[in-house]
Amino acid sequence: MKMKRISRAAMLCASVSAFAMPAAAHAQSGAESSNTADIIVTATRREERLQDVPMSVNVATGEQLEQFKIFDVKDISQLAPGLQLTNTTGRNNTTTLRGITFDPDQGTGPAVQVYYNEVPADAQTVFTAVYDIQQIEVLRGPQGLLRGLSAPAGSITIATRKPVFDGPDGYMQITGTDRHAYNVQGGVSLPFNDTLAIRVAGLVDGNRVNQVRDVNSGDYSRSRTESGRITLGWQPSTDFTAFLTYQYLHADNRVFQQVVGSGNTPLGIYSTFFGTPTILVPPAFGGGSFAPDTSVVSGPPLSVSDRGSVQEGIFRNRNETHLVNLQFDYDLGPATLSFVGAHQYTKLKIERDLDSANSIPGYIQTSNVITPYKVDTGELRLASNNEEGLGWGVSAFYSKQTGTTRVQQDSSLLLYPVAPDAQVNPPCALVGGAAVGCNDPIAPFTMANQFPLTALIRVPVNTQTWSFSGNLRYKTGPLTIQGGLRYSILKKVQTTQQGLAGFISSPAEEIIPAPLQRIRNTPITGGATINYEATPDLNIYAAYGHSFRQGSSKVAGPAVVTGDLIQTRPEKTDSIEVGVKGALFDRKLNYSVAAFYQKLNGFLSRFNSIFWSSPANPSGPTGVFDFNYNGDATIKGVEASIDARPTPDWDLNVSAAYTKARWDNARLPCNDYAGTGAPNTIGDPDVTGPGNVSYCNIDDKLANTPDFSLNANTEVRFPMDNVTPFVRALLTYTPSYYWWQSQYRFKHREIVNLFVGVRSNDDKWELDVFAKNLFNQKRITNISLGEVQTGAAVAGAFESGYSTVNVTNPREFGATLSFKW
Repeated sequence: MKMKRISRAAMLCASVSAFAMPAAAHAQSGAESSNTADIIVTATRREERLQDVPMSVNVATGEQLEQFKIFDVKDISQLAPGLQLTNTTGRNNTTTLRGITFDPDQGTGPAVQVYYNEVPADAQTVFTAVYDIQQIEVLRGPQGLLRGLSAPAGSITIATRKPVFDGPDGYMQITGTDRHAYNVQGGVSLPFNDTLAIRVAGLVDGNRVNQVRDVNSGDYSRSRTESGRITLGWQPSTDFTAFLTYQYLHADNRVFQQVVGSGNTPLGIYSTFFGTPTILVPPAFGGGSFAPDTSVVSGPPLSVSDRGSVQEGIFRNRNETHLVNLQFDYDLGPATLSFVGAHQYTKLKIERDLDSANSIPGYIQTSNVITPYKVDTGELRLASNNEEGLGWGVSAFYSKQTGTTRVQQDSSLLLYPVAPDAQVNPPCALVGGAAVGCNDPIAPFTMANQFPLTALIRVPVNTQTWSFSGNLRYKTGPLTIQGGLRYSILKKVQTTQQGLAGFISSPAEEIIPAPLQRIRNTPITGGATINYEATPDLNIYAAYGHSFRQGSSKVAGPAVVTGDLIQTRPEKTDSIEVGVKGALFDRKLNYSVAAFYQKLNGFLSRFNSIFWSSPANPSGPTGVFDFNYNGDATIKGVEASIDARPTPDWDLNVSAAYTKARWDNARLPCNDYAGTGAPNTIGDPDVTGPGNVSYCNIDDKLANTPDFSLNANTEVRFPMDNVTPFVRALLTYTPSYYWWQSQYRFKHREIVNLFVGVRSNDDKWELDVFAKNLFNQKRITNISLGEVQTGAAVAGAFESGYSTVNVTNPREFGATLSFKW
């Protein structure tokens, strides 16, 4: 069958959902029976039927995002099994797909690359504000050919709605909930004539994020986001279409870290000297034994249900972004010339109390980070237009990111864990090399506890990518074979200058050795696929993909560590996938099944809160830091989906994924205080072995996700003369599983969202009420290893009595009213 080639603008306005989320596509009032076999997607940078695309693809339309009240891209994981988008810290977004995870702080390319209107973008920005979206596609498996940047797990492409030239249209949606959340969004297209049009869209969103209340201030976490977008469309002829978009984003999040535990008395070390309660100098300074003052505590006992935080300081994240995007397509007849390019300027401001579990009551370890950066990207593509026979495509891609992060972090020295105005009555102590109090043991004297120090850190970043690709495609009858290669030139310069101000001052010094400051790689990536249309309703495919990720040098952190903790090696990935896509019962039931195997050589990951020291200097510095590291891994799994319409007014979709992603006996940084060879925090912080950190040999999971996940959604309609009442439901199931890094078994989760409403038969308006997390499950989704200890420099380690956790949000009732025209 030969498909009629359509323009990108027409395709973006016509694409509908597929694979994991097709049921909601049928849910639009007045919709005719649609078939996933005929859905058009752009996963391969061509307009193709979903059934013909030789890879697993999830697609969600803007209508679905509005219907399921998905106001944050992270929530599309409710519609795509095996995809997990999380934010455990309130600051950075972590993406996991097919068991492969990525932490933005590791400084490498992401495991799942995000494209915004076909231009690479960072998840920190594009996940924040979801409104006026045309479609979102989740492409599974290594990506190293069709788009500019390589990624081992997949890609997420986000396309915004574009202006239309044949008449005005638009929508408005207003949502409010009992959890102090609101979302107002809308967009409108206005054509000036049949060649020039404009679309204006905007969003105002507010909520309490994780619904956590701080016991010290009484405040709740809260977030507010404002964004606006203007897109100008120009179509002087049927052969040329261009869109110029400007988007502004301002997000302000104040997030409290939830903790669970009994609390503790980590400080207030009092004793009695001549009948008077006094505070003794620690043994390291000539003092005696300690006895805790139980009136000083890190906080009250807190359970999961309390949703409490004990932070004494703030955790505030602000993001201000300007983004300009240009796209055009020029049909030259035999081929189409396309361009996508963007300029992004972002400024991130972070104010944070690093003592999130209040290990030292009365002391706030502040950290202030300012990260301004700009990214310039461009890609020029030329691709043949023919469907049959030999087709081809070539492209050139360029991207550059620059910016300098500046950090001011409290690194004060606390000689003993008590308030700064405490009085000391030592029998004898050495302070500053001189004997103090030795001749007058009775009279108390004041000894400074906190010596103010501020670490000043400067991290310039300069990364540049050039890549060139070519691909061939041959189609004859039911058989299609395609493949290609991409050659990339990756350059990165990473340096870090650190200095001290305060009680002790020092000029800024470079802490990354000169040989490790510059990284240059020239990888070749790509892939090949074969697709066979056995019948009009059955396609069989096989695919091979190869991707590459550049290593990185750590920014900030300790200088006295070995090279393997400073710079990571590159990562290489090879994957094979076979699948079947088809339809049954006159296309009333569509199905898709895929099996895959993937080998990662030197998988890049990040390991948080690792204790480090310098064995060569036992009295030297120690601390806790997040280290990047490589290790080999293997992934295998199966993904399947069934999309059915049993009756004209009932849609049902069930999709599931099983992925076994494991380290291959990899030697990885860990906390092994007890010297057992497994992660633990038993006893005082210590390093097992001769290195700067402990290492554990791991053959367990790559990510904090279960092997199995399932999503289901359904809608039942009850048509009447003028309106259509409906009931819509969304289920996300996660079984119980064990996570080795936390040494914790997470409980199973069955999160159900229920929607009941009515809409007009012409689809012009809709009113619904909903309940998210209908059964109010309270499940921990992330937890720290053991009790959280302070990262401040004190005489000893002082446990807070708490573990930090992330918990599913409580049940939330709300209502939405929307209009379309």
